[in-house]
Amino acid sequence: MDNISYFTILSLSEPNAVKSVKHIYFAFCLILYILIISCNLILIIIIILEKTLHEPMYIFLCNLCINGLYGTAGFYPKFLSDLISDSHLTSYSGCSLQAFVIYSSVMCEFTTLSVMAYDRYVAICRPLDYHSVMTNSTLVKLLVFSWLCPTFCMGTAIILTSRLRLCGSHIDKLYCDNWSMVKLSCEPTIINNLFGIIVILMYVFLVILIICSYSKLIVDCMKSIESKNKFLHTCLPHLLSLLNFTIALLFDTMYTRFGSMDLPQTLRDFLALEFLVIPPVFNPFIYGLKLTEVRKRALRALINFKAANSL
Repeated sequence: MDNISYFTILSLSEPNAVKSVKHIYFAFCLILYILIISCNLILIIIIILEKTLHEPMYIFLCNLCINGLYGTAGFYPKFLSDLISDSHLTSYSGCSLQAFVIYSSVMCEFTTLSVMAYDRYVAICRPLDYHSVMTNSTLVKLLVFSWLCPTFCMGTAIILTSRLRLCGSHIDKLYCDNWSMVKLSCEPTIINNLFGIIVILMYVFLVILIICSYSKLIVDCMKSIESKNKFLHTCLPHLLSLLNFTIALLFDTMYTRFGSMDLPQTLRDFLALEFLVIPPVFNPFIYGLKLTEVRKRALRALINFKAANSL
C-alpha cells in the first residue's frame, strides 16, 4: 500500500460522447438522491412520531430506511462531485471508507431483512408467544446484531486489504469496492479470498434461513383466511424487498467479479449501480403502500400538512 496514495475512479463523464451531457447525469442523480433522502426520512419520521408504530416490525422497517440513507451517503455525494469534476482521484483512505460504508450497508440490509423475517415468523406462527419472545431486550439485541455483524465483517476485510502492496491505482468502477482494491495487489491474496468466502457463506446461510422461515410462514398461512391476509399485508413487502435487493446485489457481483469489457459501458454502469439506485427508493414505497398502518399515518400527516398550509 505504501506506493499507492490515490486511486483513479471510472466516471460517466470520461467517454467523449458523454462529456456534452454530463450536466444531465448530474441533475438526474441529484434528483434521485433527493428522492431517496425524502422517501426514507418521511418513513423514519412517521414511525418515530407515531407511538402506535413503536412495534418491532415498524422499528425494523425504520432501521432498514436508516441503513438506506447510510449506504447511499457513501456513494452519491462523491459520485455527484465526480460528475462535475475534471479530476477523478480519490485517496486510499477515502476509497477504503467508501468501500466500507457501501458494503457494510449491503450486509446490514441482509441482516435487517433476516431479523424482520424472524419477527414475522414469531408473530404469525407463534402469536401467543410473540410478546414474551419479542421483548425490548430481544429487539435491542437484534438491532445491534444487524449493525455489529456487518461492521465487523467489512472492517476486517478493509484491514486485510490494507496489508497488501498494490501495483495499480485505477479502479474500473464508478465507486470504490474492496474486491477492486484487492485485485490491484502485487502479493498473494489467499487470506483475503478465504475471509471473503467465509463472509459470503455466512450471508448465504442468512438468506437460506430467511427462505426457510417464509416457506414455513406460507404453509401456515394457507390454513386460514385471517393468516393469509396477515401474510399478504405484512410479509409480502419483506419478500419483495429481499427479492429486489438480492437481484440487485447479484448484478453488482456479476459486474465486479465476472464483468466483461465486451459489454457496453452503459450496461456495465447499470450493473454496478442497480443496488444503489433501486432498493433505497423501492423500500419506502413498497412498505408505505403495503403496510396499512404506515399508509394511514402518512395520509393523515399529508392531510394535516395541507390543512395547516390552507389556513
